[in-house]
Amino acid sequence: MKFFAVILSLSLFLSGCSNWIYRIDVPQGNFLDERDVKKLRIGMNKEQVIYVLGNPVVQDSFDHDTWYYLYEMKRGMSKRGEDFKKSLIIDFEDDKVAKVEGDFELSEDFNTPLDQ
Repeated sequence: MKFFAVILSLSLFLSGCSNWIYRIDVPQGNFLDERDVKKLRIGMNKEQVIYVLGNPVVQDSFDHDTWYYLYEMKRGMSKRGEDFKKSLIIDFEDDKVAKVEGDFELSEDFNTPLDQ
């Protein structure tokens, strides 16, 4: 009985130590800064979008006119519950930005082309 009590107390103590294990944050995808997203304008070409945001994470193999910028952060154990995801989808028509949607707020000037 004494042996069982020692084993039980050790297992409870060691299971409590599992919260002390450090787990790193795991970022995946394109991190987009809100300021960079606000630089987007309707009518920008693909090269200009790459200059502002970088290359997209996903380009649809069947639809070369849709780009996906995805970002996901999985937090380590010390910051549990703070995982988040953000996405930005850009649609092009004739190789120019036609529509942008996602988790970012666009600038008030988005509908004003750069050449105006």
